[in-house]
Amino acid sequence: MTTLPFYAPVSDDFDAVNQLILEQLHSRVPLVEKIGHYIISAGGKRLRPLVVLLGARACGLSDPRQHSLAAIIEFLHTATLLHDDVVDTSDLRRGRSTANALWGNAPSVLVGDFLYSRAFEMMVALGDVQIMRVLANATNVIAEGEVLQLSKVRDANTDEATYMEVIRSKTAMLFEAACHTAGVLAGATAEQTEALRQYGNALGIAFQLMDDLLDYSGDAEEMGKNVGDDLAEGKPTLPLIYTMRHGTPEQAQLVRKAIQQGGSDQIGPIREAVSASGALDYTARLAREQADEAVRLLQTLPASDHRDALEQLARFAVDRNH
Repeated sequence: MTTLPFYAPVSDDFDAVNQLILEQLHSRVPLVEKIGHYIISAGGKRLRPLVVLLGARACGLSDPRQHSLAAIIEFLHTATLLHDDVVDTSDLRRGRSTANALWGNAPSVLVGDFLYSRAFEMMVALGDVQIMRVLANATNVIAEGEVLQLSKVRDANTDEATYMEVIRSKTAMLFEAACHTAGVLAGATAEQTEALRQYGNALGIAFQLMDDLLDYSGDAEEMGKNVGDDLAEGKPTLPLIYTMRHGTPEQAQLVRKAIQQGGSDQIGPIREAVSASGALDYTARLAREQADEAVRLLQTLPASDHRDALEQLARFAVDRNH
């Protein structure tokens, strides 16, 4: 994780955040700690706490409060992962068995609730009403995005606008809130705080577009998940939506049937159809546009290693292969 160059300017901060996360996982109920430590130790890139640290530092903040905010954001994200895996009946995340696969659905949901409540306890301790307002709204929007996505499962008539609403709510919202609250905590100008907020939104959209592209072009071992998972769950993501709208009648019918029935029996032919229809190129182009917009927004911030790292992160979002 930390070998990527955009972590270097906040490496010490990251160590402090990781220690704080472990401390805040304490519970008098052993199973809570066991599941919490399992899901946190899975690692991942921890991009949401990263943007808190980089954003706050880019605005001139040098304060342990940014460690608390970064840990809060990571707890909110981890809680959504626990709940997502139950909703999606997923059994693999980041190359490891999901918590629900190991302990069952009920403990996973309840530990997700614990992480949400612990995050809000930490927010209260932080003592900034505007940060609480931003994060309370973000958790509502994320939940609405989850329900909207659920309502579109196996709906082959889902359009691109609805898909974009889902990913803005489900994925981009927490990136946006992380960057927004970093600016608030740092006491940045209104212009800088708004630029950070919009940067987070663009970055989150770029990441999700690439995730959905890689679901049809990536390698399962590199990605740490099963390629074609979204198709198996009947989720109409952009590569599928584009193929149904712009592919040949045969390609469109193949994808439509797969979405309506669920399962990944036809993943090979569908990956071929998605590629041949131009859907992957289209999705990649939209992702690059979002990354370019994210970089443009950063010009509002003063030049620094931290701003450079945020730019590198935006480029990484669309250049990665997993």
